[in-house]
Amino acid sequence: MPQIEQISEFLSSQVFWLLVFFGFTFVVVGLGMVPKILGTVELRDGQIAGDLAAAQAARDAATSDEEAWRQRENANRSAAQSLIGEAKAKAAAASAAKLAETQARLDARLAEAETAIAAARTSAMAEIEGVAADAARDIVARVAGTEVEPAAAEAAVKEVMAHG
Repeated sequence: MPQIEQISEFLSSQVFWLLVFFGFTFVVVGLGMVPKILGTVELRDGQIAGDLAAAQAARDAATSDEEAWRQRENANRSAAQSLIGEAKAKAAAASAAKLAETQARLDARLAEAETAIAAARTSAMAEIEGVAADAARDIVARVAGTEVEPAAAEAAVKEVMAHG
């Protein structure tokens, strides 16, 4: 078979050129391109690591800023609550003082009114007793035709009013 006989002639030259081509490819790719690719990958990894570190630092700074803001806000809120409490206490004290003052004025006016009413009652009772005594003397004089002493008429009216 002639094809098998030719294999030995061409096989060694094909293996030689195959090794030359793969050697050349190894030198060009392995020694020329791979270090550049690895350098680019390392540079990219470094940039990614730097970006991640910067992002983490920014997150930490934002977290600390937020915590400081929350503390300030809580302090402001508690200060506002204390101011509101103080204002309420002052308002309550002012209202209580004003109420006490008004109550004292009302109590004084009530006492004056009660005194005036008692005086008016006493005066009215004295007048009523006087008028009733005069009316009783006139009635006795018209009905019985006799005169009654004013002191006796007043005593009789006082006795009736005391029981009545």
